Amino acid sequence: MKFKNCFIIAELSANHGGKLSVAQETVRAAKRAGADAIKLQTYTADTITLDVRTDDFKINQGTAWDGQYFYDLYKDAALPWEWHQTLFDTAKEEGLICFSSPFDKTAVDFLEELNTPIYKIASFEITDIPLIEYAASKGKPMIISTGIATTDDIKLAIEACKRMGNHDITILKCTSAYPAAPEDANLNTIPDIARRFEVTSGLSDHTMGIEAAVVAVSLGAKVIEKHFILDKAIGGADAHFSLDEGEFKQMVDAVRLAEKMMGQVNYEMTEKKKKSREFSRSLYVVEDVEAGDQITTKNVRSIRPGYGMHPKYYGEVLGKTFRNAVVKGTPLQNEVIE
Repeated sequence: MKFKNCFIIAELSANHGGKLSVAQETVRAAKRAGADAIKLQTYTADTITLDVRTDDFKINQGTAWDGQYFYDLYKDAALPWEWHQTLFDTAKEEGLICFSSPFDKTAVDFLEELNTPIYKIASFEITDIPLIEYAASKGKPMIISTGIATTDDIKLAIEACKRMGNHDITILKCTSAYPAAPEDANLNTIPDIARRFEVTSGLSDHTMGIEAAVVAVSLGAKVIEKHFILDKAIGGADAHFSLDEGEFKQMVDAVRLAEKMMGQVNYEMTEKKKKSREFSRSLYVVEDVEAGDQITTKNVRSIRPGYGMHPKYYGEVLGKTFRNAVVKGTPLQNEVIE
């Protein structure tokens, strides 16, 4: 994908409250908030884990989900597959790009039927090389999050895409904590990803608020992904670190303003800059002098405005004499110097 401006993704995730109508209105709200795309997650509890009641399958990581079994969490959070077509259609009506994260090969096959334009590999799936290869083989742009990844994991994921002939790869800096602490964001990794792996880089943001997204754009992020919810009162697995419509719009506006402020490298002397130079320093006669008087630090100084000689000539003119009488407040020019 080629990005003129930062590509801003609203992540629907589990923020649907178990109602298709809520999911549809969330898509519409994402459009109102200024998102470029809405992203879904395509899995079932059975495609992502097992219904096993042992400690291996119980969450105990200091998260908001601790105490739950994987199976129960994903069963409640999953977006029903029968909703996907409706949500893809709703997004199209709104002028939004709609795509998804597949979590197994059956999800990839299903999303191909929906003609998804992009595949997103979630943070915890970056080690699933067979899944990445299968998704990449479809020839769609690949976006991959790095939340749990080592540099070797990132390299392996990129190589998996390239083996399938897919070189359209975007890697997102991600901190897999929900929410992520600001001190763990390490946003300077974003430009390093772009340089080190020769890919497009961006941010999948789990911090609270909008600041990380704005900083990320200033560091060169071409993609921002942020969890989005219609109303936090809906609750659900991801509600506590998601932005609502007003917050998301604030983020989008701040990102767009940051992009505008960054502009481009430009040293051109515009007419406005030329006019402003009138307020710069230059050499002026600061007391009345007579013809033959010597130029000294007392009668010539570098002051505002900028109509006199450039201050770089100050050392050269000191000790020379005035050709004629000059009144205080006259810009120093070559014509009055012997």
